[in-house]
Amino acid sequence: MAERRFVTTTGSEKALDGLVLDKLGGRLRGALVHPGDPDYDRVRKVWNGMVDKRPTLIARCAGAADVVECVRFAREHDLLVSVRGGGHNYADKSVCDGGLMIDLQPMKGLRVDPSRRIASAQAGLRLGEFDRETQAFGLATTLGVNTDTGIAGLTLGGGYGWLCGKHGLACDNVLSVDVVTADGRLVTASADENADLFWGMRGAGANLGIATSFDYRLHPVGLVLGGLVLYPLTHGRHALRAFDDFSSTAPDEVSTAGLLLTTPDGTPAVGLGACYCGPIADGERVLKPLRTFAPPLADLIAPQPYTQIQTLFDEAWPPGRLYYNKSSVVRRLSEAAIELLMTYAHAMPTPESAIALQQAHGAVSRVGPAETAFPHRYDHFSLYVHPGTDDPAQAQKIVRWGRECWDALQPFVERAVYINALEDALEEGEGRVREAYGPNYERLAALKQKYDPSNFFTANQNIKPAA
Repeated sequence: MAERRFVTTTGSEKALDGLVLDKLGGRLRGALVHPGDPDYDRVRKVWNGMVDKRPTLIARCAGAADVVECVRFAREHDLLVSVRGGGHNYADKSVCDGGLMIDLQPMKGLRVDPSRRIASAQAGLRLGEFDRETQAFGLATTLGVNTDTGIAGLTLGGGYGWLCGKHGLACDNVLSVDVVTADGRLVTASADENADLFWGMRGAGANLGIATSFDYRLHPVGLVLGGLVLYPLTHGRHALRAFDDFSSTAPDEVSTAGLLLTTPDGTPAVGLGACYCGPIADGERVLKPLRTFAPPLADLIAPQPYTQIQTLFDEAWPPGRLYYNKSSVVRRLSEAAIELLMTYAHAMPTPESAIALQQAHGAVSRVGPAETAFPHRYDHFSLYVHPGTDDPAQAQKIVRWGRECWDALQPFVERAVYINALEDALEEGEGRVREAYGPNYERLAALKQKYDPSNFFTANQNIKPAA
């Protein structure tokens, strides 16, 4: 094999002889993928089509031992690394230009213990794959709202989802994590082992190590009552006001989402989404206010399997589309905020664009802000200014609209952001990462110093090690 040129952790370049790479390949159960290989372009692509990076080498890890080998190899040769789980991320953190991409996607092992209600899941699983197996036993845990989201990145950053009102965030349901540390050790982090690392992995895990598997707490979940009610944008102010009022008093069994969007037939609309995970008859009564305050364009709320409601937004946000995102946390929607949202809803740059609000309340808010690295433990919406396009010529147009809308919303939002929704800290500055972790930032910087003092794991929304 010919030599390959890599980017180092300091940004310089170095060449590695092909024999050195062959030796790495010989120590892995998984495959190494190089530029020019038939699978290279398919493997390097991630969910957001705006990202088009080219790693020098991709390691398709078959298990935790492969991850250990890759970390030790990268440390020995001072290589830039990125880590890809599901690759379902707005920013471009899971793939790197010129470095080594440690790809966890082949790691899809999953074992469900129905008697203990625990799932042991490898980090390459997507939530649709996870849900399919746990629902075979009538069990589930909070894990996002798009089936091709990777469980690892979602969980390590917090993990909103349709069940979070009743059962908390994804990270709140983690019992233990197997982690490859920056010095190439495989350790278990739990309440009883490496408890400080366990605390940090639940909200800031990408900074502290590579999670190779998780043990999750599961909950009985049968049929749910959920879906989307669509109202014409002419009723938008009324719909957003009703959505905010309903969400502020909703019981734990309900989680909501609000969207300003364009329907497939080109109609500007407001979508009010909800999932009720209690008895269906009770849910019909509870969700009625979302469905009856004005004549809807369509009422798609119905009893359905949990695996079905998890597909609700799959068609709206398919892989490969070009996406941009700006995000903040907002507690309530004031009249002035609603007016501004309506202004930008009328000026959507493309039919594929949206503004979305995802609720966190109930069980999420009953965890103390210092109990996990995820700190936003109060009732709120994660607000996503989320333009998209299938036309690369419109890329700059959607970015401009996204930035303008987000800038205009600043008087109405908290100085806080969900780390998984942060588009690019290099663009937005270290201050946005501090906003993501709030009062937990300094503790995380100290933890980073303990577990990754050289900042080896930089392909993330980066927390610098404490001095």
